Amino acid sequence: MARTITRSNQQFRKALTRLPLGVASNFRYWGPEKTIYVKRGRGARVWDIDDNEYIDYRLGYGPCILGYADPRVDEAARAGMEVGGVFALATEREYEVASRVAKMVPAAELVRFSNSGTEAVMAALRLARAYTGREGYVVVEGGYHGVFDAALWYTAVEGWTPAQGDPDLLPYSEGVPWLLRSLIYSVPLNDAGKLEAVLKNHAHKIAALLIEPIMGNCCALTAERQYMQDVRALCTRYDVLMIVDEVKTGFRVARGGTQELMGVKADLCTFAKAMANGYPISVLAGREDVMRKLGNGVVHGGTYTAHPVSLAAAGRTLQILDDTPALETIAAYGRALQTGIGRILARRGIAHSFVGHPSMGGLFFSETPPTNYRDWVNTDYTFYDTMAPTLHDLGILCEPDSREPWFICEAHDEACLAQTLERFEKAVDMTLRKLAPNGMCQA
Repeated sequence: MARTITRSNQQFRKALTRLPLGVASNFRYWGPEKTIYVKRGRGARVWDIDDNEYIDYRLGYGPCILGYADPRVDEAARAGMEVGGVFALATEREYEVASRVAKMVPAAELVRFSNSGTEAVMAALRLARAYTGREGYVVVEGGYHGVFDAALWYTAVEGWTPAQGDPDLLPYSEGVPWLLRSLIYSVPLNDAGKLEAVLKNHAHKIAALLIEPIMGNCCALTAERQYMQDVRALCTRYDVLMIVDEVKTGFRVARGGTQELMGVKADLCTFAKAMANGYPISVLAGREDVMRKLGNGVVHGGTYTAHPVSLAAAGRTLQILDDTPALETIAAYGRALQTGIGRILARRGIAHSFVGHPSMGGLFFSETPPTNYRDWVNTDYTFYDTMAPTLHDLGILCEPDSREPWFICEAHDEACLAQTLERFEKAVDMTLRKLAPNGMCQA
């Protein structure tokens, strides 16, 4: 039986009368006849309001690391409700959760809570400027650091050639003040020489480097381990704070995040999505001497910061991730999924490669994956863009935008794997037929 989203389409038309694009976030809008509305989620599966069932590899862009409605976390959240709400006062659990974060992440000598990844990164950048007395900052091309003016910039590489010099940096949204451009320095991933040149010439104006070692909005493009160690050394040499954005990777790719995988220690780091299995909370953490500026010249706060419900959920989620083999289970599933997908594509002679981490991996339809954003933009993602809607029709929920990785949770099981690979194979063959008149890239 073919999938229909009649009720979602009806809901979209109704929602459009009260909500711009009919949704609460631009990124939830997939088009006037493609936007879906969710009824519920359990484990690794979600159901839309038309009662279509999906095996979910979006997981809310990564937060649901244990699966939807995990009973262990929800039980803790209900206990958090018994606290009574928010008081504009502290609770004992703040110390408990901060101590767990510090145990898992050596760089997290002191911790402050916020509500979202955007808030945490905003606070990190403000703190870095205050600590160093400088206002400039370096971003890595292709990185994503939230929805605020200082981060809403992208590298315009479409149509760009190296002969033109470095590509332009442009605002990602209308309403972003152009005057901020003078504060930003942009460098490509995995090119320590470019970073060194920028720091050599401009370090006296630069407070921090902001880097996402596995790019959550750029198909999981990944920094090389040596590059990250070179970056750490350069930041130390030029007295620039290294801010490692682990909003998506934190407590997902390893207990200590990408810093553990790559053998580096940030000056400041940010965490959010996976730390409470979907409950809204984030963390700014880092060196004690830097973090002590908070409240000593630097403002940080929020009415809902360290909300008892989210804090209780975070405490339980982190305990599970730290004390059980959940992360190993997740990574094993991710490897099995990629192996199965690879076999399906190889049997058909379709060039492909994987990047990122098994828990949040990117798929490219080329033998060699790109190593930075400049290369990524020039890759051919026609096959993925054509296949994604077919996967949706077959009950596999991946991000229709090829920039997003596939996320894995602990609730993905053998049944999910078997069904996913069976349906993926069907989707590949259907996509081949759709693209046959135009041809496709093969090995």
